Amino acid sequence: MSASVTGARFQGPPRTLGDRLLSLAALITGLALAMPVLTIILLALTPTENVWPHLISTVLPGYVLRTLLLMAGVGLITFVVGTAVAWLVTMCRFPLRPLFLWASLLPLAMPGYIVAYAYVDFLSYAGPLQTWLRGVFGWTSPGDYWFPEIRSLGGAVFVLSMVLYPYVFLTARASFIRQPATQLEVARALGRTPWGAFRAVALPLARPGIAVGVSLALMECLNDIGAAGFFGVRTLTLGVYTTWLSQGNLGGAAQISAVMLLFIFLLVWFERTARRKQSFVLPAQRPRQPDRIRLNGWQRVLAVVVCALPVIIGFVAPALILLSFAASRLEDALSVAYLRAVYHSLLLASLAAAAAVALGLVLGYANRAMRKGFTRKVIRLASLGYAIPGTVLGIGVLIPLAGFDNALDSFLRAYFGISTGLLLSGSIAAIIFAYVVRFLAVSFGAIETGLQKVTPNVAAAARTLGRGPISAFFEVHLPLLRPALVSAALLVFVDCMKELPATLILRPFDFETLATSVFLLASLDQLEESALPALTIVAVGLLPVILLSRTLHEPHITS
Repeated sequence: MSASVTGARFQGPPRTLGDRLLSLAALITGLALAMPVLTIILLALTPTENVWPHLISTVLPGYVLRTLLLMAGVGLITFVVGTAVAWLVTMCRFPLRPLFLWASLLPLAMPGYIVAYAYVDFLSYAGPLQTWLRGVFGWTSPGDYWFPEIRSLGGAVFVLSMVLYPYVFLTARASFIRQPATQLEVARALGRTPWGAFRAVALPLARPGIAVGVSLALMECLNDIGAAGFFGVRTLTLGVYTTWLSQGNLGGAAQISAVMLLFIFLLVWFERTARRKQSFVLPAQRPRQPDRIRLNGWQRVLAVVVCALPVIIGFVAPALILLSFAASRLEDALSVAYLRAVYHSLLLASLAAAAAVALGLVLGYANRAMRKGFTRKVIRLASLGYAIPGTVLGIGVLIPLAGFDNALDSFLRAYFGISTGLLLSGSIAAIIFAYVVRFLAVSFGAIETGLQKVTPNVAAAARTLGRGPISAFFEVHLPLLRPALVSAALLVFVDCMKELPATLILRPFDFETLATSVFLLASLDQLEESALPALTIVAVGLLPVILLSRTLHEPHITS
């Protein structure tokens, strides 16, 4: 008897109908959300029209080269700037340090394409700066002086780096906070200077976190279409857009999208490899932090300059430029075009946020309830959408939806004489679906973090009392998850308000959002007209920045 009891293994509550329904719902949801990526891969491998030879012999090498150069420049600058600012505000003492702790996040509120429009107008030959220089020095033509060309690859690298460095700042700062004081103190005791201790100890320990931040910045760089296009840098993202909308070549756009997918897979591999090769066992609890390094004299001035310049370049200066434009066109706030764009943006963002949170709940709860199996792998695949550029998702969504619309229309024409037209691919449903696929990872991550704070004993107690997984979810988990749900909805809402590439590809005819309005007006050099919708996007983008700044609690460091 004792042997049988000893050898028995506890299997947990038996699988109920609710368990099976939850697993089925998660599997269907995950497969549906993974469909755009799978579509691109399938179309690239089995094209109906093989345009690979034409692409390789004409535009593709240039697209790839410019994309690699752009990503290399952005990766290097975001690494240097983000790591330097994170180290200074975390480990040093200098004036205005508490201000830079949260102000360094402000560029996150500025979409790259909006900053690009502001700087091109300000720094171009006819812009205020060069006009002022010609007036002061008496220059009359471009041949009289040299000025860097802002509409260039270098200009794109500069602007995107100043917008994306907060990703590295956040992850690097989190890594520096977790580093125990003893390791840095040993380095200092062995004769290392603060700079030497940073290079020899702090930087290697923070490398996994920094790799995550650089990867996120590069994914956003690859997703950009507005800034690169405005600077005249024809990247892979812009190639997808022009190949489909300008040339009407869906197969070519899909195959360029497949090349972009390869870039994404390489970035994910790089990030995971960097973390695996540089993994360190740190204390589970927050360790004691070292005393902050007191900077004196020129060091204090240099620290203020290093921290202030990225904030000024990435947020303050473009915001002032946009405000000056908007002040001259306040009447646009009551225009039909602006109000319609606001309504469309709010409608799409609200519906997508609600759908992303609902589906994130299904996937998050199923992922917690199931310890293994095929469904968990599908859930992980579906949550990778954030890494996929909007242009790729747009093509991946358009192809299956258009195929469904055409099949349904053909069937109804043949048997009932009815033409349905484009039900899904020509409606806002396609945009919302693309938004959910792209930003589900944001919702899923916030909900998964919230679920981790709910002890399994609470759910186990509910199951022991006879509650199934669905009943336990509504009675136990949902009330405890409300803060996480609000955060997830807010983050997805703001991301949808800023999303440009997928919206450009999928929007119905004569359907403009704030993002597409800014893009189209700026493309026509109507920068003053684009200022008000651009500022509206920036104002909404400040919401998650405020939310993030409230989470940046100061570590216990002697100051």
